[in-house]
Amino acid sequence: MAISKIPSAGFQDNVKFRNIIINGDMSIAQRGTSFSCSNSSGDTYTLDRFEYIDVDTPDSVYTITQDTDVPSGQGFAKSLKVDVATADASLDSSDGTQIETKIEGQNLQYLNFGNSSAKSLTLSFWVKSNKTGTYVVRLLEPDASSRMTSFAYTISSANTWEKKTISVPADTGGTINNDNGAGLNITWWLSAGTDYQSGSLASTWQSYSNGDSAVGQVNLADSTSNEWYITGVQLEAGTTASDFEFLPHDVNLNRCLRYFQGINGAINMHQTSNASAAIVHFSLQQNMRATPTMAIANQTANIGVFGGNNDAINPSISGAKSTSTYGSCEYTHGQNFHSDSAGESQILIYNDFGTTFFTMDAEL
Repeated sequence: MAISKIPSAGFQDNVKFRNIIINGDMSIAQRGTSFSCSNSSGDTYTLDRFEYIDVDTPDSVYTITQDTDVPSGQGFAKSLKVDVATADASLDSSDGTQIETKIEGQNLQYLNFGNSSAKSLTLSFWVKSNKTGTYVVRLLEPDASSRMTSFAYTISSANTWEKKTISVPADTGGTINNDNGAGLNITWWLSAGTDYQSGSLASTWQSYSNGDSAVGQVNLADSTSNEWYITGVQLEAGTTASDFEFLPHDVNLNRCLRYFQGINGAINMHQTSNASAAIVHFSLQQNMRATPTMAIANQTANIGVFGGNNDAINPSISGAKSTSTYGSCEYTHGQNFHSDSAGESQILIYNDFGTTFFTMDAEL
């Protein structure tokens, strides 16, 4: 039986990981699915790899959620929704709000930025809002003294999903370090004061300038009736926007786990030489980008410690330690579990298996 040769062109749209963006389909939400974002809460990671950013001290408050409103027939199941909870109709000149994602420098070396062979990029995404008008998305290189380029896109029809495609020129004068730090930041402006609109939009790569960052940007925060949705974010080398690269859920999740992980359930621990302290040990689900910052996310939920001389329900927990290869948390609990048996084992049980208890954060 003759075997026909499949033309190589048939594989061109199946090259895996051509999308530089992680979680561009907004399907992973380890931290939760609803966030209140304001100046008082500060910069806040919401859906995985996407961060809400306050610029200076805006008065607006947003509710950011993972939503099921998506472009019809495109294969998406989730979107990131920004809803204005408290309006700020009169922005101070230095105020602004943004949604941002950051890319590791070592994942961008093939772009050859800073060389004559630097590659151009194409950014594409689906967006929807009831507030029509001009919006701005900015790309910034932190390693190159914050070189930047900004692009306007127009939401033409209210409450209608629209696909936007932006051609990003190659940057022959920039620098992206080959390391695990932020090499490229992609920022969608939601509102921008006059300090960021006083110049000319930076449509080519240039030195950082506040005034050239967001010229023409509408103020999404001017009414509590306003909403803004985004999904299908893709950044790829070349001059053409290909179809969105859908990855299996486990692959997408594992890529996100490099930057953030949550632990719950039953966790082994052992008593220290201190009768009122213990070390909790657990394996990371994925190697992390850097030594994570470890925290306790939900002290109020029911937990229990069992084993040894005494059991306890809802002991007080504080303190945290971690490394890049394993996580450990040293806590004090106010009860003598092993006054005469230092080094014995215990099990910590977290009663709400649907909610994260320990978190490890290695975000950019």
